[in-house]
Amino acid sequence: MPTQIPQSVLGGNGTTPPSERIRLGIIGCGNMGQSNLTNCAQYPDVVVTAACDVDENRRIPVLERYKTTCKEFKDFRELLQYKELDAVIIATLPHWHALQAIAACEAGKDIYLQKPMTLHLAESIAVRNAVKQHNRICQVGTQHHATEAHRRIVELIRSGNLGEIGVVRTFNVMNQGVQGIGSGFYSAPHEGLDWNMWCGPAPLGKYNRLLVNRAYNHCSWMDYSGGWTPGNGPHMLDLPIRALDLGYPTQISASGGRFIVKDDGDAYDQHEVLWRYPNLNLTWMMSLTNSYGFDVERDGTAHVRVGAYFHGVNGTLYTDYAGNFKVLPEGDFMQGKEAPLKSIPPSPGHEREWLDCIKSRQQPSCNPAYHVKVDVPLVLSVLSLKLGRSLRFDPKTERIVGDEEAARLAVPSYREPWKFPKQYLA
Repeated sequence: MPTQIPQSVLGGNGTTPPSERIRLGIIGCGNMGQSNLTNCAQYPDVVVTAACDVDENRRIPVLERYKTTCKEFKDFRELLQYKELDAVIIATLPHWHALQAIAACEAGKDIYLQKPMTLHLAESIAVRNAVKQHNRICQVGTQHHATEAHRRIVELIRSGNLGEIGVVRTFNVMNQGVQGIGSGFYSAPHEGLDWNMWCGPAPLGKYNRLLVNRAYNHCSWMDYSGGWTPGNGPHMLDLPIRALDLGYPTQISASGGRFIVKDDGDAYDQHEVLWRYPNLNLTWMMSLTNSYGFDVERDGTAHVRVGAYFHGVNGTLYTDYAGNFKVLPEGDFMQGKEAPLKSIPPSPGHEREWLDCIKSRQQPSCNPAYHVKVDVPLVLSVLSLKLGRSLRFDPKTERIVGDEEAARLAVPSYREPWKFPKQYLA
């Protein structure tokens, strides 16, 4: 007798055959992770098969949403061994990113890795090397990279209309006031949370309800986030590094500290950074106590403002995170300059690009081999701040030079039983 196969198995009636679907899991079911998951799961060629979080209050809603296909995991290591899984979103806190991304590579899973990619120089190099060694497809979650405005700004800068660019200034400012995110929230861990696993390779700190409440609050604790510079810096540094095809900086100088804010956290509230490149200075200004954004529109409110300035011989371009940008000519130096034609193809969306690349086996635009040039300056700027001195970096060897203490601290020391996989530094 002839075998009858339902149309749905063959992809009829607008469906995708199961054999062509990407079986997707998630590690870290907070707001950002769920947003990434939603952006992926909307497509018919994706099926959500696994969800992991050490907090059942975050894990259960995802399981309920995809209850017909999704299996529950409390330990990411068990999820990564699940046979019904092709790819995974990693949206845990930054102190987990390197270990989980490398473990995913070793397990043969493709990765969507939320920013910041890592918190230490050695982690950044190791993640990039693990992705390459295990032939995994990885997209780092700097969603601004996929916007139309980002592409238009990159084209304009590459056109040469601004002339030679000697300095780029980037910033992230907000005003939390002296009270910061709040005080007096230390207590016993809430029910359903594995606090020891939440801390993982980082120090086993005291549980604080604000710390675990939402991603915005994470940046107030150094051990778990590195502060606001790794938190928002990837979005703005990505723009000049892509547009000007920057490599690594050769010198990193940072100054700042916790001057004003008095809350339960311990991260700096001011951070000024100068990165020296061969023919350009790149700067960063971060403040938690004043939200003045220069030419970026002020409306009388104290909210987050993120932006960048490109200072060229012919003129200055400034832009904000929303994609608004303006060019201010230097006299008549830009007279006769025409806007460049669109040359960078539109993005299908940061997550969709990753899904397409899983199928084509071509790396997406924000893969670790590219993003390491964004991540390394950021992690070195935090290390410079901690040490209170400038660092020199050799782009060829990818090592800190002339400072044994800094070179030692660039490799993280994890809390037992977790071990940093040094084999991926070779």
